[in-house]
Amino acid sequence: MTRIALIVACLLVPAAAGAQQAPPPHDSLRGAVRTVDPRARTVAVTTGVGMALRVVQLRVPTELRVSAGGAALPLTALQPGDIVRVSFGWRPAGLVAYTIERVGRMTDGAGRSP
Repeated sequence: MTRIALIVACLLVPAAAGAQQAPPPHDSLRGAVRTVDPRARTVAVTTGVGMALRVVQLRVPTELRVSAGGAALPLTALQPGDIVRVSFGWRPAGLVAYTIERVGRMTDGAGRSP
């Protein structure tokens, strides 16, 4: 009886340890900031998917710090038109951002000639 209990324990311990170490499933995108709501802590990003555009609404946890060139930025520093790279995941309440990195800014190009 003791051997069976020991074998069962040996089989269950690695499975439980592996389940705890697995990173949360995530996805990533690159796109342009459409809106930023610092009070609701949300960001909407427009990104291309195939031949279509998609707007992704993300919740931003309070502990998440936006970065740009390795420096931390407040959420209020993001403006519509900023190009961002976002890592996010699914939660019961919706999509949650894990990282937000500002990689550039769109220019409108008005007044330029080709």
